Amino acid sequence: MIMDDIRSFRGLIGKEHTLLGLDLGTKTIGVAISNKSWTIALPLHTIRRTKFSSDIEQLTHIVEQRTVGGIVLGLPLNMNGTEGPRCQSTRAFAQNLNRKIDLPITFWDERLSTVAVERTLQETDTRHKRRIEIIDQMAAGFILQGLLDRFNLTNKRSEE
Repeated sequence: MIMDDIRSFRGLIGKEHTLLGLDLGTKTIGVAISNKSWTIALPLHTIRRTKFSSDIEQLTHIVEQRTVGGIVLGLPLNMNGTEGPRCQSTRAFAQNLNRKIDLPITFWDERLSTVAVERTLQETDTRHKRRIEIIDQMAAGFILQGLLDRFNLTNKRSEE
């Protein structure tokens, strides 16, 4: 089930599950995982894309091993908030993913996520070669953390 409303998405996922964050690129898929309390997103893996069936096989393995209850895909909106060809590609991937993995899927605005991660890695003096190896999974973590922070902000407001 693909959902644009994150509240509805959240309501479908049990607290015993983790969330999977994906940063979808043309050559790679950055993968991040949340902890079960949904407070921290951890960069996990970078999948080198080959063909869809291989990509799904790797994602399915992660879903099964990590008790994933939902998937968050970074949505690459244009800077003015409109959707372009990359968003269409991401939505098509989500449709195909939904046919293979029976979990709720939602989207999170990923504008500037890679830029923010790149800046952070440069500030920490991470070597260029290492940055290339981890930037996609770090971007997936950034995307997932944004969603987790929204969930936790909503919790705090409802408790007040």
